[in-house]
Amino acid sequence: MELSYVVTGGGRGIGRAIVERMVRRGHAVVVVEKEGGGLGWGAELVTVVEGDAGVEEVVEEAADCAQRVGILSGWVNNAAIFRDASLDRSGAGEVLELIDANLRPVVVGCGAAVRRFLAAESGGSIVNISSHQAVRAVPGALPYSTAKAAIEGLTRALAVEYGPRGIRVNAVAPGSVATERYTEYLESLDPADAAAVEAQMAVLHPMGRVATSDEVAAAVEFLLSAEAGFVNGATVPVDGGRSVLALDPEAR
Repeated sequence: MELSYVVTGGGRGIGRAIVERMVRRGHAVVVVEKEGGGLGWGAELVTVVEGDAGVEEVVEEAADCAQRVGILSGWVNNAAIFRDASLDRSGAGEVLELIDANLRPVVVGCGAAVRRFLAAESGGSIVNISSHQAVRAVPGALPYSTAKAAIEGLTRALAVEYGPRGIRVNAVAPGSVATERYTEYLESLDPADAAAVEAQMAVLHPMGRVATSDEVAAAVEFLLSAEAGFVNGATVPVDGGRSVLALDPEAR
């Protein structure tokens, strides 16, 4: 029986790149996406569950689907919301709502995966998508940075809690990535401003560019695989050295 995987937020960007990599290896993948009906997947190995990855019924349905088509071997929590709120202008309530919107899908997804792995006595691998902002906050991204820091703490706690039961939990922390969202942002600017943004990104990343989605997906694929069998509780930066260089993009 083939292996199966669940990827939340798998319709675009990093999530889709992860799905495509796993499909190329012949694995069955269940994608959880809020607007899954319009994804237009052509791969017969992909099942789409439409809904919010922070809702337990949705992720349980995804787990059911994955177990029907294969041995559930890995779970990737990628779904996220990119919207900011500040304590002085928005208030604590809105900030907490946005933290919850980014943290809840990871907690819910990890819970579903852990329960299924334990019930099957099969072990398994969970990969949570974090961000360089978890350790180096960027001005104007307070809820996102806070949620990603919590996700890395959750990753370590789960690795300790369930490592003895054969469940590995790791995280990947990208820097800036050339996703559809990034491309759409550049296209919304006039050419001179877009060129200035790309020049700034080159300065922030020692590799002189942003990552491709597939480069991040490659790290996730490794952590899901048996080759990473003794990697547990780690956060792997895939940021071209951005977090090491640690320049402030809004230095004053």
